[in-house]
Amino acid sequence: MSATPSSKLPPFDPRDPLGLDDLLTDEDRAVRDTVRQWTADRVLPHIAQWYEDGELPGIRELARELGAIGALGMSLTGYGCAGASAVQYGLACLELEAADSGIRSLVSVQGSLAMYAIWRFGSEEHKRQWLPRMAAGEVIGCFGLTEPDHGSDPAGMRTYAKRDGSDWVLNGRKMWITNGSVAGVAVVWAQTDDGIRGFVVPTDTLGFTAPEITHKWSLRASVTSELVLDDVRLPAAAVLPEAKGLRGPLGCLSHARYGIVWGSMGAARTCFETALDYARTREQFGRPIGGFQLTQAKLADMAVELHKGILLAHHLGMRMDAGRLRPEQISFGKLNNVREAIEICRTARTILGANGISLEYPVMRHATNLESVLTYEGTVEMHQLVLGKALTGGLDAFR
Repeated sequence: MSATPSSKLPPFDPRDPLGLDDLLTDEDRAVRDTVRQWTADRVLPHIAQWYEDGELPGIRELARELGAIGALGMSLTGYGCAGASAVQYGLACLELEAADSGIRSLVSVQGSLAMYAIWRFGSEEHKRQWLPRMAAGEVIGCFGLTEPDHGSDPAGMRTYAKRDGSDWVLNGRKMWITNGSVAGVAVVWAQTDDGIRGFVVPTDTLGFTAPEITHKWSLRASVTSELVLDDVRLPAAAVLPEAKGLRGPLGCLSHARYGIVWGSMGAARTCFETALDYARTREQFGRPIGGFQLTQAKLADMAVELHKGILLAHHLGMRMDAGRLRPEQISFGKLNNVREAIEICRTARTILGANGISLEYPVMRHATNLESVLTYEGTVEMHQLVLGKALTGGLDAFR
């Protein structure tokens, strides 16, 4: 078969060099464009100031707007959720994080952690009580797993739930909890006499407090809190009936990590496109710096890793939609894409020179945000060991 004449080929698009847009359906593109337009209208004009101020003002209004476009719990079905495909959810995460990782974290924790836990493991009463309002953004949720002394090893958690008659009484602390101080409901994981269980905790319950964590240099446009549970008394119905042991929270984390595989590429895309535009217009030695070999080498390497990462994310999304995506494959994506996204951001910073550290450009903001994304939902080391165990046929190097 002869090659296609160059006169009939589509033009080369520097922002889509592999033509990955051809992989998307019209519905996929409609979802992507809706979220992209929302971020352009509601986030991008303000995000630099929010980041500099270390706050996310109007978070409840933003949540309701995200609910209105179907972005909250969008891959779940029923109970007011959009029932979107995994690929469409991933595209939404990419567009949200192209604006800011904190905005994507708001959506991920709401939909992939708090809502998913209730949808997957909750009772019918839990689902009817919480999911429609969470999908609409009327109630914000959080997910309490990480503790001050137990991050990568959740099996060692100290938060404890003890039976008292027909009630449960919870005591303990959770740390680094996105949405915590603005949440109306928390999904909290605790040790019990029968192993780890999950609990649906209305945040107005006596003994529950969520002091906000400040002095962050990453994810500054995001609400991060501690959860303090001091004799929090819950009825027997508060327990998630279908979640027993660590498989419950780890299943939720897999769902959230999948969104990160896409989202990290959004941050990388913004930094790459910023560097590309800058290289075309910034002049040194009498011509644009994009005309120098070293700059072109950087741009080429960034483009290769960015679009390989998007291609990987799309492949994993197709596997998830087919019911064939394994947790080890999600670890593969999270490990690769976040690591490469940080490198793309750092390389973009070098192209911008001193301007790269200014909030007039998005590069340093994305680079510092990704330092958190690299750690949460499983550190680099944890995902390396997940893959290592799978590659070696089950040899466990965690302990």
